[in-house]
Amino acid sequence: MSIIVFGSINLDLVAKTPRLPVPGETIIGSNFLTAGGGKGANQAVAAARLGVSTHMIGRVGNDNFGEELLTNLQSYGLNTDNISIDKNSHSGVAIIAVDDGGQNNIIVIPGANNHLGDADIERLQKLLPGATSLLLQLEIPLEVVHRAALIACEAGVRVILDPAPARSDLPLDLYPLIDTIAPNEVEASQLVGFAVHDTETAIKAAKKLQERGVKNAIVKLGDRGVVAVTADRTLFVPAFAVEAIDTVAAGDAFNGGLAAALDAGLSFSEAVVWGAAAGALCVTKMGAQVAMCDRATFDAFLDISL
Repeated sequence: MSIIVFGSINLDLVAKTPRLPVPGETIIGSNFLTAGGGKGANQAVAAARLGVSTHMIGRVGNDNFGEELLTNLQSYGLNTDNISIDKNSHSGVAIIAVDDGGQNNIIVIPGANNHLGDADIERLQKLLPGATSLLLQLEIPLEVVHRAALIACEAGVRVILDPAPARSDLPLDLYPLIDTIAPNEVEASQLVGFAVHDTETAIKAAKKLQERGVKNAIVKLGDRGVVAVTADRTLFVPAFAVEAIDTVAAGDAFNGGLAAALDAGLSFSEAVVWGAAAGALCVTKMGAQVAMCDRATFDAFLDISL
């Protein structure tokens, strides 16, 4: 069996700074790096690094960045046969600033990611028969996400949606197609229309999302833990104690860990713990994909932490 990730592929341009600048301010950074990114590609790498057979469906541009991104994904053992080169667009790029406390701000220029469409949906249809989960995000056109969720649902494949970047206009008929939705508190606030800032409001938001038809709703609260609501229980998983260096892609690591656990046949509660552990390990390193942990490191961390 395998996991399919249908989504964005970006090159991250990361600047390390003592603090994040305010509007109109120029500050001197301390370090710079380039790395593979994009929420889709990040989640695919996270799952693949945990030993799951993972297929990525997406697009890169007809440029040097595109070649670099494909080579990078292949180095992590991902199947890239269904990543196409868009000859009419540049590759997606994310410009990221990270401060000394690990907080960040991000500007994404989608490029080729905005051109996913019919041909990519056809690639997905061919892969679905051998898949356990389809992971989706919102860095590609919403109508394509909706179509992908629909055909996966019809094929009996689990749909996991990371509703990021945050938006409030998800179609109501998308929710019943989703097995698990996993926003952070900012994204959850956008979806439900009220502020999500603690465990109590996170549970309220998760239940609101369930009312719209989602089977399982997760709200990620960063270093305060994770709330998950299923049909028969409410679960809180405290955050693992780690020193955060860079919070970029922590949510992507969470989703990759969640999907990997479910692919292995673990319970949903166990999968949430896996997601939390993968996210915690991710924040201990700079970057996105380069910060995703391998299975041996992950297993050792769980053994020590649980």
